[in-house]
Order: sequence, then structure tokens, then C-alpha cells
Amino acid sequence: MSAPEVDPISPEEARRRLETALEPYLAEGWAVVAEHDYMARLTLGGRNLDFYVDLLGNVEMEEKSLSIGQSSGQLVAWLLLLVTFLVVLAIASALGWFG
Repeated sequence: MSAPEVDPISPEEARRRLETALEPYLAEGWAVVAEHDYMARLTLGGRNLDFYVDLLGNVEMEEKSLSIGQSSGQLVAWLLLLVTFLVVLAIASALGWFG
């Protein structure tokens, strides 16, 4: 007994189906952080939505919390912003711009 023949969809068709599935989420303000023809990851707040298109054209979605890399990246970004602000205040104070 042989397995049935599978006719996979093209990358262009997968991209079209993925973009159709993403449209309502992008309208709500979700940001795309990674994507290719068969996959996309959206993020908003502390949540991720992963979309996958299989070779038959079915689109599946999984909701996950932020990864450790995303959480630590946000923390590093905030710390760099704070340090930059403090350095600017120190330079402005040294140049006498505050009085």
C-alpha cells in the first residue's frame, strides 16, 4: 500500500494565506517580529502569536508568552535608555546648562 500523493502549495500561495490570516491582528496593533513564506511571529504586550502554514495550506496559530530572549532584550533596552539619560544629565550639568 503506497502513501497518497501530496501536492504541496507554493511559497507564494503560503505567503498569501499567511498574510490573509495576519491582517486582523496587524489592524489591532500587533507587531511582526519574524516571518517568512510559511511562518510569522507577532508580538503585543507580553504575548506572542505564532502562525504556521503547512504544505497543504492550512494555517495554524499558537499563542505563547514572551521568550526569555525577548524579556531580557526589553530589560537591556530600558537600562540603556536610563543610562543614556543619566549621562546626558551629567554632561549638561558639567557644562553648566542647569543654572
